[in-house]
Amino acid sequence: MTNSKWPRGVAVVGAGMSKFGSFPEKSSRDLFVEAYLEMKQSVDKGFDPKKVEALYLGNFSSDQFEKQAHLAPIVASWVGLSPISTLRIEDACASGGVALRQAALAIASGEYDVVLVGGLEKMTDLHISQVTEALATAADTQFEIPAGFTFPGFYAAMATAYMAEFDAPIEAFYHVSIKNHQNGALNNKAQFNQTISDIMAAKKSKAIQKGRPVPEWASEIEFLGDPKGNPNIAWPMALFDCSPVSDGGAVVLLVAEHLAKEYTDTPLYLIGSGQASDGALTERDTLSSIPAAQTAAKQAYEMAGLSPEDIDIAEVHDCFTIAEIMASEDLGFFPRGEGWKAAIDGRTARDGARPINTSGGLKAKGHPVGASGVGQVIEIWKQLRGIAGERQVGGDLRFGLAHNVGGSGQTCVVNIFERRD
Repeated sequence: MTNSKWPRGVAVVGAGMSKFGSFPEKSSRDLFVEAYLEMKQSVDKGFDPKKVEALYLGNFSSDQFEKQAHLAPIVASWVGLSPISTLRIEDACASGGVALRQAALAIASGEYDVVLVGGLEKMTDLHISQVTEALATAADTQFEIPAGFTFPGFYAAMATAYMAEFDAPIEAFYHVSIKNHQNGALNNKAQFNQTISDIMAAKKSKAIQKGRPVPEWASEIEFLGDPKGNPNIAWPMALFDCSPVSDGGAVVLLVAEHLAKEYTDTPLYLIGSGQASDGALTERDTLSSIPAAQTAAKQAYEMAGLSPEDIDIAEVHDCFTIAEIMASEDLGFFPRGEGWKAAIDGRTARDGARPINTSGGLKAKGHPVGASGVGQVIEIWKQLRGIAGERQVGGDLRFGLAHNVGGSGQTCVVNIFERRD
């Protein structure tokens, strides 16, 4: 079924998420309940929870982050869904997107009619060194990690390869960060509700309060180019190129297409889906793109009967700013080596020709890794239905795409959604 239509259609009829951020007072199950309750309220015509037949939960590593394995039946119980079938799906940072795809396949096959999809991660209870160690298990622990790589290092290697191959300036990455913080500032669920200008102003105010010299950054670009304001993590990836450590939950309700209008007059239909894999970064022929993303995108476009030009809006996996630029090319939105120019020119802004990451992306919205893929779908849900508030993209939006990557590109899943009049 990889490149063909599914035996029967699948629709999204409800969506909800917790706020993303750092919540020391909450557990992952608390965040799941918040997301679930918002999802229930989003179903326009209401729904009976007793009709939910299964839960597919994307979660990378609750056993490391919270010392709590076997999470799916626990969260199902907390929202009163026992004794339904539950399954936790781990595919690194692509866990949420893969959970959605697997749930959709279960509906398409006829096994289920109504399925809950969740994404969940609680990362901030650990010290940053422990978080780094946990995330490292998504890489090749036999060869890459012993050599000293961390995920900022992986994407720094991709960034330097991309810069060398396409003569891209470091400022291109700054433009991605500026754009996504502008979008995140309009998203009340985002971890960072501040523009880069807001952050600059806060730093200046703090300097005044402490009687220190006040920085005199003339622009956001100048601020991001100053190691004192934007310290290097793994050059050329600096602090504001990196997505944060986050807590968060996200939930969507999937149903068989023929049932969709029983739940809402404005469902989204999942019309294309693709998933591909790859070896570790050290095994690839290129560092300036993610081949699995290209393969998954090709599958999704073929299934949907669409081309990249048909996509009105996209949420892509910007765990680092270079990742958004590569994704914009891997998905066919721009030719190879042109993604950085599009970022600088504003073509990926909310009012640009190709809006990307209107939610703020992983960069500003946050990156609770198991929840990120489902969170992307919720932004597509809001934008295609015209309910995204201040960050709503204008025009007649019909097709939206979500691109979710695991590890350094060993997994990629691409899902395409349609709004029908």
